[in-house]
Parts: sequence; C-alpha cells; structure tokens
Amino acid sequence: MSGLPLLTLMLVVPLVGAAVIWLLPNASSRLSKPIALGVSLLTLALALLAWARFDSGSSDRYQLTETHSWIPQFGVSYALGVDGIALSLIVMAAILTPICLLAAWNDLGEDADPKREKTYFALMLVLLTFMVGVFAARDVFLFYVFFEAMLIPVYFLIGLFGGPRRQYAAVKFILFSLVGGLIMLVAVIALYFQGPGGEQGFLYEALEGAVGGSTATQRWLFLGFFIAFAIKAPMWPVHTWLPDAASESRPATAVLLVGVLDKVGTFGMLRFCLGFFPEASKWATPVVLTLAVISVIYGALLAIGSRDIMRLIAFTSISHFGFIVMGIFAMTTTAGGGSALYMINHGFSTAGLFLLAGFLISRHGSQRIADYGGWQRVTPVLAGTFLVSGLSSLALPGLSSYVSEFLVLAGTFQRYKWVAAIATIGIVLAALYILLTYQRVFTGPRPEFAADRTPRDLGVREKVVVAPIIASFLLLGFFPKPVLDLVNPAVEQTLKIVGVTDPAPSHPTNVATGSDK
Repeated sequence: MSGLPLLTLMLVVPLVGAAVIWLLPNASSRLSKPIALGVSLLTLALALLAWARFDSGSSDRYQLTETHSWIPQFGVSYALGVDGIALSLIVMAAILTPICLLAAWNDLGEDADPKREKTYFALMLVLLTFMVGVFAARDVFLFYVFFEAMLIPVYFLIGLFGGPRRQYAAVKFILFSLVGGLIMLVAVIALYFQGPGGEQGFLYEALEGAVGGSTATQRWLFLGFFIAFAIKAPMWPVHTWLPDAASESRPATAVLLVGVLDKVGTFGMLRFCLGFFPEASKWATPVVLTLAVISVIYGALLAIGSRDIMRLIAFTSISHFGFIVMGIFAMTTTAGGGSALYMINHGFSTAGLFLLAGFLISRHGSQRIADYGGWQRVTPVLAGTFLVSGLSSLALPGLSSYVSEFLVLAGTFQRYKWVAAIATIGIVLAALYILLTYQRVFTGPRPEFAADRTPRDLGVREKVVVAPIIASFLLLGFFPKPVLDLVNPAVEQTLKIVGVTDPAPSHPTNVATGSDK
C-alpha cells in the first residue's frame, strides 16, 4: 500500500469513468448519473486515503511524490506531489464533486437527450481529473498543461448547458483565461532558462528560491505569473468574466468554477509568485495589497447592488478573493495560514449559496431577486439552509469563514495596519449583501401561487446535497485545527524561502523604568 500511486490514481479514475460514460449506448444513458457519482466517490476515497498517509510533521516539503521523465530535452517531468495546501484543495475538490453531481441529477430534465446527458456528466469527471492534476503537479510545465486543460470542460459545460447567454459567457471566459495563459506560457519558458536547467529543470524543488537573472528579469517573470493568476482568481480589474460565467452556468458548474478552479489563482500566487520570485513579491506587495483591498470593497458593493442572485454570489466571491490575496501578500504566518484556510472555507460556503440558489431558481424559473419574497413561508428548509450558508459567507462567529477571515485580518494587521483596517469595511458590507438578499427573497407576506403550482420544499436528494456543506461550516468553525495543522507548515516553508519573519510583538514601555512591563 505504501507504494500506491494515489495521485496518479486520482487522475486516472475519473478520466476512465468519463470514457465509460461516453461509450455507453444511448439506450443506457441513464446509467451515466450513477456511474459518475460512483467514480467521484471512489476518487474521494482515494483523496481521504492520501490525507491519512500525509505526515504533517515531516520535514519533506512534498509528499506522495511520483517522478518520471517526460520530455528530458526540455527539462519536463511527469512529477506529482503535494504539500498541505495542495492536498487540502484536492480533498475539497473531491468532496464537492459528488455533491455537485448529486445536485445536478435532474439539471437536464427527465426527457433529456441521451447524448447531452452523457456529455454533461462525463465533462464533470474530466474536470475533476484536471482539478486534481493542477494542484498535484510538481513540475511547472505539467502545471501549465493542467492549468490550460481545465478550460476545455468548463467552456463546454457553460457553452452547451448554460443559460440564454451561455455562448457569450463561455467565449468571454475562454478569452480572458487564454490571455492569462499565454502570458504565463512566456514566463514559463523564460523561467526554465533562468533556473538551474537540466533534465528536471521544471521541478518545483529546483526552482524555489533558485531562479536567477537580474532583478528586472525576475520582476517581469513575476508579473507574467501574477497576471495569469489574478485573472483566474479573479481580482479587480480583471474580474469581469466571472459574473457572466457564474450566472450563465448551471449551479453545479458554478460551484466547481468559483469554489475550486478559481483557487488555482490564489494557490499559484502562494506557490509560484512567492516561492519562485521572493524579491519581486516584496517589490510588488504594495500594489498587490492595494488591488486586494479594492477587490474586497468593490466586490461587496457590486453584490449589494446586484439584481440577479447568481451574479450577486459571484460578486461576493470577488470580495472574498481580495481577502485571500491580502493574506498571502501580508507575508505573515497567521495571515498565510488564514488565507489557505479561507480557500477551503470559501469553497464550501460558495457551494452552499450557489446550489441553494439553484434549487430556488428551479422552483420559480427566475434569477431576479425582485421576483421573490416571502419564500420562507413556503420553503422553510430551503430558506433556513440558505441563511446558514449566507451567515457562513459573512463570517459569523461559530461558522467556518469567521476563523479564516479573522486570521487574515489579524495577520495583516501585524505588518500593514492600515490595509487591515480598511479591509474590515468588507465585513460590514458582507453583512449587508447577505442579510438584504435574505430579506428580499425569503421574508415578507406569503406569495400567492395557484393551488397546483405551490413550490415544494427541499426533497430528500437536495437535503443530502446540503447536509455535508452545512456540516463543514460547523466543523471548520469550531475545530479548524486539522486543516491548519496541514497548511501551516507549507506556509512557513514558503515564507522562509521569501526570507521574511513575523514582526515582533510590540509592548508598551514604562517611561519611568524603561521596562516593557
């Protein structure tokens, strides 16, 4: 069992499952759903086994490693391995995928075209493969391959199965992503020539803290990676693709897009920007923190003014990603650990909001907030679970996001007091956009429906979808230690490469004695 290539298995299993679904005869297309769900649960089991085998106390930066020569002439290897941050993101993706598949069970309707149904669920499994690959890659070129490959299933999931403006949203998504990817490709190629080179010249271990070249060269390389990751994250002002993509996607697609794929941007900033270009990261920090704070406040203000519930959730994510980026570039262990935890907590809270909004829309057929009101009197379980998801998103104490947001702000305050102080405005705005939305959609007098068209509350399948998400809010809200123990060593190792230490705590000095007591 010790030699079991778990990461490769997590890549191969969903890919094989997708192939099986595509090869099903149309008469057996109904089997695509249980096959997809079963394959995703098997992948989840492998991810949990990887978690169990990971030793957070080990001095090894990467574990569960696999290294095979791929294109030695260009220094490219098939190299996999994870640190605590990468593993936690893989486990999150593995948990959310079966939840999304179950939520999407009837997305295409009872009389769906068999070919469309097979394509839909197969694409979800292909996406799972690429999500695991992008976090598990230990070779920069392999990472880039997965980074670009992710675009393919997402493009088709939006363009083939999305809303009325799906083609516009899919093209906008692909154009923004391709521009960022092409910029990063130039930086990837240049990176090899500035690194130690050789047959394994793209390995992370060979490049971390060892990229040569002039100061100007390192700064250009930093910008090449950072721009691609800022688009993916997304940050202001390169965020405009996200609201269109999220609002035109099926809710399950929106969850995987915003909850998992967009974390590649913040994961890349921590892994590549800080790890490969420490001096350039310090040089860019004032501008990055400024952009992060703008994202926090601007995203929240757009959410408050949004009239579309799916776009509103997308705008809240722009605000949350601002907090994550701020924590990364504050360069303290508290803020960095908080950011890593924030990536996980945001994935689950956003999943709750998107999926519950999707259940609501499926009952009324509209994404406009103004078309609702009083629905807690008709669908009390739906209303209650949406409220809990919203409270988690606004970081209510006792729920998961509170811990990560507090750590980010506290860690940022250690080094950049004014940045943290301004960012706290985002907390107030978060309470406004969540509570006002709940008020407009769920409170008020009972709406009138025809006797035979009264919406039903959440069914058994939908409750099974929501239950693990709600459980994650409580578990990570009251006991975040297992995740923090996993991610903190990786954060500390990255900051060691950057060459920064936490600011010494200041103590008031007694003027008369000169003592700090």
